[in-house]
Amino acid sequence: MKQIVLNIPEGKYRFFMELISSLDFVEVHEQNEDTKEEIVANLTQAFKELKQYKQGDLNTTPAKDFLDEL
Repeated sequence: MKQIVLNIPEGKYRFFMELISSLDFVEVHEQNEDTKEEIVANLTQAFKELKQYKQGDLNTTPAKDFLDEL
């Protein structure tokens, strides 16, 4: 099976998805992109957790231990 990545203008997206979904030989896997607000919220949370870790208020698992559990 081959894969392609397409960039579709926002205004044509719904039409294109209806069109491509009507083809019986095509599997559609949508990728959801984070909005700028979600990215900022995620980074803010990450910095809060980093600050808590540095202050000793947050315990973490070393990456080696985490990977060993897999």
